[in-house]
Amino acid sequence: MTSTSSKPHDLQALDTLTGGAFTAPTSGERSARIRDWLAGNPAPEQMQEVFKELSGRDKGAARLLREKLDELKRAKGQEAIAAEWAQKAEALLGQSKLNIADALAWQRDAAKAGAPLSREPLAGLKARLAERVKGIEDLQHRAQVHREAAVLLAQRFEVLSTKGWQDAQGAEESLRADVTHWQQQATEITSDANWTSLDAKFAPQLEASKSQLLVVSDSFHSALAQAIAAAADAAAPLPPVPVWADELRAARGEVVAPKAAAAPARPAAPKVDPAVRAAAQDAVQAALAKLEQETAEGHGKASAGAAAALRAVLKEHGKMVDAALEARVHAALVAAGELEGWQRWSADKVREDLVAKAEGLLKRPEGQALGGRKMQETLRALRDQWKQADQGGVPNHALWKRFDEACNEAHKVVEAWLEKVRADAAEHRAHRVALIEEVKAWAAEHAGASDLKAHNRALHQFADRWRDAGHVGEKVFAELQPQWNEAFGAARAPFETAQKASVERRQAMIAEAIELGAQPMLRIDAVKALQQRWQAEAQGVPLDRRHEQKLWDAFRAPIDEAFNRKTAEREKASAAMSEHDRYVLDASKALDAANAGGDAQKIRAAIARLEGALRGEAPPPAPAPAPKAAASSDGPSVGATEVEAPGQAAAEFGESAEQAPSPSDAEASPGTHSGAAPAASADLVAPADGADASARADSEAHDAGEPAAAEAPAAAPKPAPKPVVAMRGDDRPSSKKGEPAPAARGAGGRFGDRRDGGRPGAGGPGRPGGDRGAPRGDARGDRGAPGGGRFGDRPPRFEDRGPRLGDAAFRAQREALERADMALRKLQAQAHGEALTQVLGAWEQRDASRLPSVQELGRAVSPAVRTGWSQAIGTAPSAAAGDAAEALLRLEMAAEVPTPAEQLDARRALQLKLLTKRGDPAPVQTWGQDAGKVLAAPHDATSARRLQNALKALLRK
Repeated sequence: MTSTSSKPHDLQALDTLTGGAFTAPTSGERSARIRDWLAGNPAPEQMQEVFKELSGRDKGAARLLREKLDELKRAKGQEAIAAEWAQKAEALLGQSKLNIADALAWQRDAAKAGAPLSREPLAGLKARLAERVKGIEDLQHRAQVHREAAVLLAQRFEVLSTKGWQDAQGAEESLRADVTHWQQQATEITSDANWTSLDAKFAPQLEASKSQLLVVSDSFHSALAQAIAAAADAAAPLPPVPVWADELRAARGEVVAPKAAAAPARPAAPKVDPAVRAAAQDAVQAALAKLEQETAEGHGKASAGAAAALRAVLKEHGKMVDAALEARVHAALVAAGELEGWQRWSADKVREDLVAKAEGLLKRPEGQALGGRKMQETLRALRDQWKQADQGGVPNHALWKRFDEACNEAHKVVEAWLEKVRADAAEHRAHRVALIEEVKAWAAEHAGASDLKAHNRALHQFADRWRDAGHVGEKVFAELQPQWNEAFGAARAPFETAQKASVERRQAMIAEAIELGAQPMLRIDAVKALQQRWQAEAQGVPLDRRHEQKLWDAFRAPIDEAFNRKTAEREKASAAMSEHDRYVLDASKALDAANAGGDAQKIRAAIARLEGALRGEAPPPAPAPAPKAAASSDGPSVGATEVEAPGQAAAEFGESAEQAPSPSDAEASPGTHSGAAPAASADLVAPADGADASARADSEAHDAGEPAAAEAPAAAPKPAPKPVVAMRGDDRPSSKKGEPAPAARGAGGRFGDRRDGGRPGAGGPGRPGGDRGAPRGDARGDRGAPGGGRFGDRPPRFEDRGPRLGDAAFRAQREALERADMALRKLQAQAHGEALTQVLGAWEQRDASRLPSVQELGRAVSPAVRTGWSQAIGTAPSAAAGDAAEALLRLEMAAEVPTPAEQLDARRALQLKLLTKRGDPAPVQTWGQDAGKVLAAPHDATSARRLQNALKALLRK
């Protein structure tokens, strides 16, 4: 039984589930549909199934699913972490005595563990802990302030005891109220719920302050009451306060005992040994110098240590230091204190900047958030900078707390990135291991493959897949890379063996090419066969591009050199320019000079002289006859073509006027004008420079069979001319001796018109033997005649032709004639424009004398038409505006120019009218009379512009 897979049905169901993500035509649409599907919060099982099927089709769309699954996985893990840390927070909050360090440590450790502190319940617990810590810190601050207030109250009691008892009596009530209020605040502080969480030192300190204040207050009030009683009753005892007792004695009239005399002066200090004093001075100066050096260099810690050392020395030897040194010591200590304070301030500024940077890591603008790696590097750099700031000053715990909280919050991004990197690395490793196994299986299956191109293509695909398999750690890569090299090397071994054998065969063909290129006569058939073998080898076994290019250059170099050698020989043979070519070149230069002058008559005269030079009407004097050279039977000889009978040169020169090619013939078949002499060797016809070896080989094969036959008749007397009915490439009209040559270019016709009546071979009078009614034997020659067979000896080529143009002369005369035609056309257009301007000016001025002549108007205007125009301009303007409007429409129809939009309806009506009058002449036949009607009407700018557009086209026809 065969079982059918349900995967297509599953894919269809998944495609329906995801809104067509599997059948979307592009990756962008698949990603958009997956994103829309994920917005509905599908089940994790469905997302896992879709990810499994989509990961092999579109990794970009599957990445969205993978990120969502990773997010769910992290959220699931974070729930457990959140529960654990929530339990710890509840335990901390449930304690009656909360340690601030434990609360701060809980937040730091929870952030490091990846707990979601920004989500409930941890967010609420974090806020409650922060509120509890804040309450403890505030209560601690209140306790310290209350202690200071107790000291200030006690000082107020002491100050009043130095003044009169009546002043103290006036301030007694306010002091009693302040003490009572202080006691109430102390009771509130001690009854606060956070009082037990304070450090154990605060309760004894506050209790001692309270006891001291109450003792001072009770003593003050009792002494004041006793002073009041003594003031009322002279027999009452005096208060224990000396100032108040003296004041009461003076009030009773008693004598106040004078103050004790000043204490006697202290005896002079004993004299100190000078050696001891000097030693003390040296010790203080050494400590002072050290402190001044550290202060000058700005070393905060070192200056603090040096200042402490100086104070210790000064404490021991200060009595033996003179006043000047003591002044320097105090100045140095003050400077060290200022430096320490400045460094503490500067360190705090650095810390504040670091705190701002740490808090701004998660507050960056949209689209500029830092990635995981960048965030990790930034946090590491900030913490290093904080350590350096701590080394130069006193630590600041408040700033450190803010800095640490900001760094911990930003570190969540790093943790998420690290988790993603670990997941990606595991996936990439699994993918690479699977790829290695796939390469091994493929190598075993294709061990004997014959299609080496497909084999190489598959190897390149495997290499690309390995390169794009994703990032893994260095340790994993070092583990997998040797396995990949081994598997890929085994898969590449058959291909490398075939490449080595192919290189050996190509080296052998290169040696054959060198041998062929060194031969004096290049064998074209052997070159072609060798090239075909090379192409077959290159198509069968591919090599590295650079290596293959080097081998190909080495292969083609000797063959190209041989062809270049043949080309150089041809160019050298054809370098000599005949007198006829020089004459044509001079005439071409004269025509270019006339073109530059811009005179039409001179241009036409120069064209006539050039055509005469082409026909050989004014040839240069014949050169001196060269010594007769014997024809060689080994190959073609250029010298053989130059040996003529005394009258032969004149006879052939006489024929040159009839056989010289016209420019149109040269354009039709430029290849027939490349020789410099009629009987020149075929080797002089070189192939083009850019032709490949095959084209050169064809040219060589064509020329190789003709040299001997072409030169053989040169040594014999010239036979009677035979009727040649089919000359290769000879399509000149003058090749038929029985027909008169057509008229020259200047006798009629436009420049560029063919004089042979059509293409060569069209059967017209311009092709010898072109009569299609003639028998084949007449057209191609008698096959049975000697030398006329198809495979027999060919007669000498161009035997009856006159001097031919070389390539340089032919190109020069053709380009000169083309430029002359362009110049004449340009001059003709200028003349038409001037004539049209004069016509419009004569119409506007109603002056018939300003009308151009018939010659200026051109052949399109007959004398009768010009006479009608002159009469229309010379007479007074007629009032028949309708005739002028219709005439303008007829002119625009004849010239086929557009009509203004407001006259389109009139033009359509006129066209319908003309259709009903089939016998009337068309507008193109009567445009001269229509122009006369317009000229007879009054002149206006609109009509003048329409007339100008129409005549501009009509005068050129």
